[in-house]
Amino acid sequence: MVSKQALEELVSRITEGTEFFVVDIHVSPSNSIRVLIDSNKGVTVKECGELTRAIESGLDRDKEDFHLEVSSPGLSEPLKVLAQYEKNIGREVEIVTSEGQRHEGRLTGVTGKGITFEEPVKVRGEKKRPEVKLVSKELDFDQIRSTKLVVSFK
Repeated sequence: MVSKQALEELVSRITEGTEFFVVDIHVSPSNSIRVLIDSNKGVTVKECGELTRAIESGLDRDKEDFHLEVSSPGLSEPLKVLAQYEKNIGREVEIVTSEGQRHEGRLTGVTGKGITFEEPVKVRGEKKRPEVKLVSKELDFDQIRSTKLVVSFK
């Protein structure tokens, strides 16, 4: 089986100095390798092909057979690395905390420790009619189970 650590080192060397960053690497027991990459401007099919060829050239098919898939994470995939959070500042996200609470709002900031976001909250106004106000909230990464982008066609 291809070593995940060796694969991580190889992909890191290949993407070093480029706009790409590694989101996830998965190696199954049957040597099916999945590499998720991203960049601040997105990833084209052509770029995935070029990275696939570069990764394949660093592996030895004569030593071990493998299946390699290089792609960008889809919209339904949760955010996994700091660079993805930074890339998506200003976008709508759905956050599920480790306690299972759901929050939906606009991602406003990222630090090495966590995120800030603005969540619309209904509050009673002066005329007892509910008003929606944006409330700024912070969560540490260890409080977050998952964060996904909210896709809207408005």
